[in-house]
Amino acid sequence: MKASRRQFVRTVAASVCFSPALAIKGTAAEKPAAATPAADVGSLFPFIQCQASKADYSLSWLQSKFKRLPTWKRKARARFLELLHYAPPKCDPRPEMLERVDCGDYFRERVEFNTTPDIRVPAYVLIPKRAKFPAPGIVALHDHGAFYFWGKEKLIELADEHATLTAFKQQYYGGASTASELARQGYVVVAIDMFYWGERRMLLEGDPEDWRARPPSIPAERVRQFNQRASQSEQLVGRSIYAAGFTWPAVMFWDDLRTVDYLVSRPEVDKQRIGCVGLSVGGFRSCHLAALDDRIKAAVVVGWMTSFPHQLRKQIVHTIGHTMLVPGLYQEMDYPDVAAMALPSALMVINGSKDTLFHPDGVQAAFEKLTTCYRKAGHPDKLKLRLFDTPHEFNREMQAEAWAWLRQWV
Repeated sequence: MKASRRQFVRTVAASVCFSPALAIKGTAAEKPAAATPAADVGSLFPFIQCQASKADYSLSWLQSKFKRLPTWKRKARARFLELLHYAPPKCDPRPEMLERVDCGDYFRERVEFNTTPDIRVPAYVLIPKRAKFPAPGIVALHDHGAFYFWGKEKLIELADEHATLTAFKQQYYGGASTASELARQGYVVVAIDMFYWGERRMLLEGDPEDWRARPPSIPAERVRQFNQRASQSEQLVGRSIYAAGFTWPAVMFWDDLRTVDYLVSRPEVDKQRIGCVGLSVGGFRSCHLAALDDRIKAAVVVGWMTSFPHQLRKQIVHTIGHTMLVPGLYQEMDYPDVAAMALPSALMVINGSKDTLFHPDGVQAAFEKLTTCYRKAGHPDKLKLRLFDTPHEFNREMQAEAWAWLRQWV
């Protein structure tokens, strides 16, 4: 049954609002409960934890009622898409090439295309020179990183790359431009700007010209100031989206799905050999793209896997922002349950043991559940789980393993 707008509002309200006076009988409202040690929400945590503990994960592939993978996927996907409260109609992408640059090993095209009748996204497409065409395609998905000034450029080599962008790549990607690296290996790669990032960043009336034009000479401090303003405004944008009756992740997911549509429409691309890869929120996007689109034959998810209950005490603040919140989902499916919707496609998950965004117990629980899901489906060989002794990053060693995985399956 399709959820009504009223049901949606109730779900959101329940997920963000709670009055202790209403939840605790007697006179307890006059004397707040003692703060739970190490819980970000202090005395409110026991109630929130209590509600979360009622999750039955009724749509998990591991439920005994599900015997056939296709039947489960249809049911789980339908419910997932319903919870997004956003289903844009298909449209003519009307692609337009704005620029084509010879980058030595590959051509770089700057393009625009429609993902919905209302949204036109900017993108880079990288076309290798030495590939055998039609070649495999990769959707490269950029991260959040609290770095909004650029998006797709985090993954692309540019001759006039700003020093702050170079430093960002050094910190999180081992200095690599991962989309460009994949193009050199023979993949046709597409990378779009996520909603609220890069060319789709939020600009306000009266914003200065350097924030609008992004000249190569813009001082690093000005970039930092923009990123700070964008970070502070993210909650307002998220609340505005929910008030309008849809969800922020839905915009991301549908943009990424329609990006696959665009990629497979290119004559250089083998429609049967499509993969995706991303770090952090890019990993979140990669996970969900594979879960929602059977055209993805292999996905690499970096720095984004856990079991939701383990996030509640300390890790919510940096991992379940408005950009990632699907109200009601985690009562019916845990993170690894969603990831398992990629079956029978190949899935590689990479996490760092020193990544403070995810509790180690949550990562371990997710790895164990994913292993069981792939075994139940009869495809244990199509799952690879790697835990590196690293913080939140996608370094060169990780990339080498990821590229080998993609070569195996795409």
